[in-house]
Amino acid sequence: MKLLMLLGGVLGFAIGFISSSSRENSWPYCLWHASLAAYVGGWLMGWWGRVWQQNLKNAAQEQELRAAAAAMSAPSTPKTSKS
Repeated sequence: MKLLMLLGGVLGFAIGFISSSSRENSWPYCLWHASLAAYVGGWLMGWWGRVWQQNLKNAAQEQELRAAAAAMSAPSTPKTSKS
């Protein structure tokens, strides 16, 4: 999760800095825009990571439930003893 937030912050900083410097803003404005974009990017990647993690957990639980239901509905074969 922290890695996703860090990645979002770095990407946001880069995007903010490049877009601000392409408009030929001064260095303080470029740094301000890049910092704001880093904050927003980190927050969005953290949110997306939590949603993604929750969906993966739900999919795993659903798969386990389907496997259990299939095991319950499968006909059981009686054990025969060899005499």
